[in-house]
Amino acid sequence: MSTDEQSVIAFDRPGAVRRPSPDPHRFRRAGVDGVELEYEVLGTGDPVVLIHAGVCADWFAPLLEEPALRDAHQILSYHRAGYAGSERVQGELSIARQAAQCAALMRHAGIGPAHVVGHSSSANMALQLALDAPELVRSVSLLETALLAVPSGPYAGEAVGRYRAGDRAGAVDAWMRGVCGPNYREPLERAIPGAFDQAVADLDTFLGQELPALRDWPFTEQAAARVGRPALAVLGARSDEVSPVFRRRHELLLAWLPDVEGHVLPDANHLLHVQNPRGMAERLASFFATAGDRPGVSGGAGSSGSPAGRRRLPTGRRG
Repeated sequence: MSTDEQSVIAFDRPGAVRRPSPDPHRFRRAGVDGVELEYEVLGTGDPVVLIHAGVCADWFAPLLEEPALRDAHQILSYHRAGYAGSERVQGELSIARQAAQCAALMRHAGIGPAHVVGHSSSANMALQLALDAPELVRSVSLLETALLAVPSGPYAGEAVGRYRAGDRAGAVDAWMRGVCGPNYREPLERAIPGAFDQAVADLDTFLGQELPALRDWPFTEQAAARVGRPALAVLGARSDEVSPVFRRRHELLLAWLPDVEGHVLPDANHLLHVQNPRGMAERLASFFATAGDRPGVSGGAGSSGSPAGRRRLPTGRRG
């Protein structure tokens, strides 16, 4: 167990100050790292952990409705610190600390080893979790990882500028237009009603803590080589219409990770499963079915990045 993880394990703490959740009766609560996180465990079967992306607390809600995942897996879904009804951490909140919170919550809920899914900034957290607590991870699914070795476009500066000027809704809109294109709002609200307003409410966490943490995250080719779990790297087939950054990051992961499959999701840009939930759910389920059977995945010898636990796939492979 890592030092970060040891420092965050705690017990449920009744009586803490809470912000209302969109559906508070749906969630359980657990104390980790001095704050309460709200979470739910759904279904039975192969364990899966969903770490939601930045900006949108209920980002993975469309996947929870898909039979390919819902009917054959035990799914841990939660709101990260500072999102929706989970308490906010004061001060800095690093990617390593986010990963440690996830690990502590998995242990609290009795989930793991699991297939861990992250999107954009939370894919970074999934990678960090695989490095810091490999015994909890069977595979990582990386949905357009926010790998800042390939810098973001000018939208980030615009969003931060609007945020500092007090235009919270304008900041969310600038960010979402920059990563998901000008027509993001209708499919987002159709798939996740109230997502925009929740993003505005949670903006201090994303732009005030998460974005600086992403910039400080020290993930290199050498770190990627130590990821000893199978990985699925997903790119939206229409992401190039928004920015070339996503494909460049995707290609970098395919080159860096020792055991990785690439997949291009049809009919989707960075919104991915928001636009094509069935295609995403079915591809994840098929990856889970094979990833857990690979050598070194059970947590035994060769499972923490040793050569015996690796299988490099051709960098151009697409599932």
